[in-house]
Amino acid sequence: MSEAKRSDELGRLPEWDLSDLYPGPDSPELAAAFETATAQAKAFAAAYEGKLEALPGEALGEALESYERIQDLLGRIGSYSGLVYSADMADPKISQFNQTATERLTDISSIMLFFTLELNKLEDAVLEAKLAQSPRFAHYRPWLRDLRAFRPHQLPDEIEKLLHEKYVAGRAAWTRLFDETFAGLRFTIDGKEVTSAEALHLLSDRQSAVRAKAAAALSDVFARNIRLFALITNTLAKDKEIEDRWRKYPTPASSRHLSNAVEAPVVDALVTAVRAAYPKLSHRYYALKAKWFGVEALDFWDRNAPLPDDGDRAISWDEARETVLGAYGDFSPELAAIGKRFFDQAWIDAPVRPGKSPGAFAHPTVPSAHPYLLLNYQGKTRDVMTLAHELGHGVHQVLAAGQGALMADTPLTLAETASVFGEMLTFQALLRKEVDPKRRKVLLASKVEDMINTVVRQTAFYEFERRVHDERRQSELTAERIGEIWLDIQRESLGPAIRLGPGYETYWCYIPHFIHSPFYVYAYAFGDCLVNSLYAVYQGAEAGFQQKYFDMLKAGGTLRHKELLAPFNLDASDPTFWSKGLGVVSGFIDQLEAM
Repeated sequence: MSEAKRSDELGRLPEWDLSDLYPGPDSPELAAAFETATAQAKAFAAAYEGKLEALPGEALGEALESYERIQDLLGRIGSYSGLVYSADMADPKISQFNQTATERLTDISSIMLFFTLELNKLEDAVLEAKLAQSPRFAHYRPWLRDLRAFRPHQLPDEIEKLLHEKYVAGRAAWTRLFDETFAGLRFTIDGKEVTSAEALHLLSDRQSAVRAKAAAALSDVFARNIRLFALITNTLAKDKEIEDRWRKYPTPASSRHLSNAVEAPVVDALVTAVRAAYPKLSHRYYALKAKWFGVEALDFWDRNAPLPDDGDRAISWDEARETVLGAYGDFSPELAAIGKRFFDQAWIDAPVRPGKSPGAFAHPTVPSAHPYLLLNYQGKTRDVMTLAHELGHGVHQVLAAGQGALMADTPLTLAETASVFGEMLTFQALLRKEVDPKRRKVLLASKVEDMINTVVRQTAFYEFERRVHDERRQSELTAERIGEIWLDIQRESLGPAIRLGPGYETYWCYIPHFIHSPFYVYAYAFGDCLVNSLYAVYQGAEAGFQQKYFDMLKAGGTLRHKELLAPFNLDASDPTFWSKGLGVVSGFIDQLEAM
């Protein structure tokens, strides 16, 4: 599709306005914010460093309130620099601005690092006595609970400060190298250079020849850069192994489980259930899809190909907005009203641009501001679902903001709940309105593919990470060895109906979560299975479900998954829980087989 034609079909795509945070990178307001944050951090340290054990509960409550205000300010600055950077990673001046901001924020936060370290040194009995003295202090009990979960892994103060300050020249620097390298890659397809987002998008083009060319271009560029990506992966895995060893984490994923406030056996049960279901989910679906295409097996570049009955209609931005907000409104007018603010107030950046971060995300910023969404919208049904997904995150973040800067963030496992629920609402709304049998089949197949990408693929990604990190503990992995692990995992998860030909062994390199957030990926599978069960409760519920749902989102990070799911009579620690969620996906495939 030409740029002009795509622009005509998609309509005007919104770009975000970051001035709600700061007017610009060189603005006096941003400079003043840095100065204020530095002064407040120094004053905070002068008032409290070395004194927490002697303070009564009320004084500790006052200290935490001050700490929270400073964290909100630091978060606002960091959010701004990060969002400016994500909009154009290829601009050297923007990269310099973001790096300088990150280094200054690290310096400021280092001044305040003592606070959490000292809080964790308090004995349980001493802390409980102080909490009992002051409702002001007790307000922060959920935050203290999560902080103290890391207490057994806390290192001496000097080492903690060293690790904190070296982060910008260690893990953050390697992550930046990945981001800027990937943002700068260009892929030549039919004589035209395109970004990674555009090339990956072409893997779902209607024409098989276009998909094959896109796959070849991706494989070629990935292969030419694979040694660098292998070096980044090895370095970050080794860096993690060193810190994990010092902190005495039993497995590479242990710290992620702890930050997600989820027990390892619960994650293990999820992964076991999904892997056992591969044959009746992905294997079965891709065999069915191959049959629709009249072949025994699909080439890997045809995995996300549109069905033969799928039309080639681009969905305009206006239609996508109305579709998603309409689906949200059918569930709850309040949910749609919050979502509408993102469109009305320039909180979304949608166009594909050179240098822009690929993929999509919702950034919560801080409770004193509002979230922003980044998309690379190209008019496919899948892009509409991505909009529904990221808007769900955004609405969740707006609702949780009332918990304040320290307790608004939700563990990753539950952070995917509102996003995947938003996708399900949108899908069900589209399905209800569609009367054409062929279009219903296309919609259902598209949803199954999205669910497989969320549940099966992300679980496979988690298994890939586990194997890479486990082997890295013994020695560095060559790019070829990482590719072998990737292919082994993909064959197991995708099944025999997907042909993993030459070139696919490098496709591990473009998954940003492996670099940015190790072991993040199982959160998607967790969220999808959870939402399948939650939606089943909604379908059978009488009045009151929406209020329970809003209460869950408003809780932010104050409650654990058992407490949040209890009002819906759901329990993720129940071994049958995951089977119920996976049964929804299997049921959709049953419907497709019957068509």
